[in-house]
Amino acid sequence: METLDPEMFAPECPTRLVPMRVGDKWTAMVVICLEGGPRRFGELLVPLRSITKKVLAETLRAMERDGMVTRREFPANPPHVEYELTPLGRSLLTLIDAARDWCHEHLPELIEARQAHYI
Repeated sequence: METLDPEMFAPECPTRLVPMRVGDKWTAMVVICLEGGPRRFGELLVPLRSITKKVLAETLRAMERDGMVTRREFPANPPHVEYELTPLGRSLLTLIDAARDWCHEHLPELIEARQAHYI
């Protein structure tokens, strides 16, 4: 067996940041919610009903910072803000679809393994 390279996860490597944003608990769900077009904050809360407003705001802010989402403010009373996927954010749909396919194929095995672990 080949020895693992001690520098394979070097701190200066920018790819170390990617899995955290893409694989966090809420990012994929937000991407799926925005797949059909721009949405308001309150609209996103409906399907993401177990997320807190604070966590949704933090997730959207991080996604905006990473170039995955744009935030557009409309001058209205009350203020109106919409979030929309950028081309970079939209490119995540391919990864999400692959993960969904994997889950669909392997979910029974995963459930079986978890149940066996707790016996």
